[in-house]
Amino acid sequence: MLSIDGLTYRIGPRLLLEDATVFVPAGARVGLVGRNGVGKSTLFRLIRGEIVGESGEVSFARGARLGGVEQEAPGGPTTLIDFTLAADRERAALLEEAETARDPARIAEVHARLLDIDAHSAPARAARILAGLGFDEAAQARPLSSYSGGWRMRVALAAALFAAPDLLLLDEPTNYLDLEGALWLVEHLASYRATVVVISHDRDVLDAACDSILHLDRGKLTFWSGNYSDFEERRRQKLALDAKRAKEVEAKRKHLQAFVDRFRAKASKAAQAQSRIKMLAKLEQVATVADNDVAPFDFPSPERPLSPPIISLDGASAGYDGRTVLSGLSLSLAEDDRVALLGANGNGKSTFAKLIAGRLAPQAGRMVRAPKLRVGFFAQHQADDLDSDGTPLTHVARLMPGAPTAKVRAKVAQFGFPGERAQTRVAELSGGEKARLLFGLATYDAPHLLILDEPTNHLDMDSRDALADAINAYEGAVVLIAHDRRLLESCADRLWLVADGTVKPFDGDMDDYRRLVLSGDAAPSARGGRRRKTPPAAAAANADETPARSVALRKAIAEAEGRMARLNGLIGRVDAALAVPGAFARDPRKAAELARNREELERALRGAEEAWLDLSAKADA
Repeated sequence: MLSIDGLTYRIGPRLLLEDATVFVPAGARVGLVGRNGVGKSTLFRLIRGEIVGESGEVSFARGARLGGVEQEAPGGPTTLIDFTLAADRERAALLEEAETARDPARIAEVHARLLDIDAHSAPARAARILAGLGFDEAAQARPLSSYSGGWRMRVALAAALFAAPDLLLLDEPTNYLDLEGALWLVEHLASYRATVVVISHDRDVLDAACDSILHLDRGKLTFWSGNYSDFEERRRQKLALDAKRAKEVEAKRKHLQAFVDRFRAKASKAAQAQSRIKMLAKLEQVATVADNDVAPFDFPSPERPLSPPIISLDGASAGYDGRTVLSGLSLSLAEDDRVALLGANGNGKSTFAKLIAGRLAPQAGRMVRAPKLRVGFFAQHQADDLDSDGTPLTHVARLMPGAPTAKVRAKVAQFGFPGERAQTRVAELSGGEKARLLFGLATYDAPHLLILDEPTNHLDMDSRDALADAINAYEGAVVLIAHDRRLLESCADRLWLVADGTVKPFDGDMDDYRRLVLSGDAAPSARGGRRRKTPPAAAAANADETPARSVALRKAIAEAEGRMARLNGLIGRVDAALAVPGAFARDPRKAAELARNREELERALRGAEEAWLDLSAKADA
């Protein structure tokens, strides 16, 4: 399917790919892994032909279609469902031609192809994908322009999945998803029928959805069969064997060199010395990999724990500008609690986090916070509040007025910015480095409660492991919002579900939650029931759902009626072509083909009629 042969690419003096060669078989679900900055996204650009390497080539199976998520979020008045359907360009072109074609034979060919690609079930397939990514039926009928950039990127992902190209390239697809969307995506990719290559630092994606791993390291590509856990174990074994072999070769090299040094000058041993010199030249060079250990995270624990509970809520509610988002909140946090907040984006997880952080006052009810409670709050969007012209050193210096420069530098080094890195402009830091700085600033004064809202974005797998270690070593309370299931399972011992306008303990573990999410298009509620997931939009998102659902049903009924009318018209045109006397005397096979196509059009018409009846029954109800 995908062949990379001798590919070399550099950016200035930096060599990203050096004579990289690999073959990806058709139907493989591949995880592309490697440290941040090694060139994974650049490799995608080379595959798509956006840039060209200085040598080597990239080739595909003949006629293969490439697809992926566009870098810019889509917008405009187009509805979500229409934008997703338009991603299948062949279907859109065939439907348009079916309306304008006049030749009966071509009409038959067009509709045969539409049946081959299952075009008539496309709206249902697109709706299922959008629902899996968090858009209910009413949301799918709203325009793209009513959503934020993050939600529109979800729609772009839905369009890429619906188009189902022969080679699908996905770069960190879970970054814009909540946990529920990530769980659905893993399930979808695990059953993807074509070839997919996904860049991800989410072990759940790489283990559950991938059957092979493509490792980019020091400019080389290596293909490994199995998921990420298999790759990690086998690579660890290979590195151990390489290190052992290198040690043996080095010992032999020293022995030969010692003989040469001792006897080179002696005439009686000159021949043997020359022989050893030749043996030295022929000794194999065993490459060993010394992985750079990722810098640890350091979350200072509070010196003295507070008396429990540190926060208690009794019938509290919270919201914005008089609009209530959460109500009936009766919960408490102990000084060492580890709580993960579950629930689809838009249900109020961030609202709850701001409430307990003291950034949002309760609208009603009672909230009691322990005296002298210090709260550390991390949210990825806070990176926008950093001074882009400042440095890690200047940001920390503001927290340490009057402190000697050496002491400030020592603190910055604890954040992960030693030496000259401390004076790097924030604008030049990577996403992971900005996250490191934010972690350090949030935990600077050893808070009693640490709130982490999507902390894993922009972190590679080693950094995520380091983050989990830091959370587990931290002795205060933690409230965690994340789409990384592994992080939640390794750090949280309590699960609270944000749904139905409230927050309640969830009775089960992450496996139970996964089964509930994947059991249907709805997210599980705190009471064990279901609720439809509706993402927040502008004013349209807050409209009553009953009229919106009615509008969506009427639109679907109208589309079904239009499809029935088109199919009836096409059947009539084929009948007219078959009725012409002697038209197929010279080519009876064409008559037989038209007759078969008429049967297929009849089947499609029956399916459209059944869909129309079902939609009409829903509208009546």
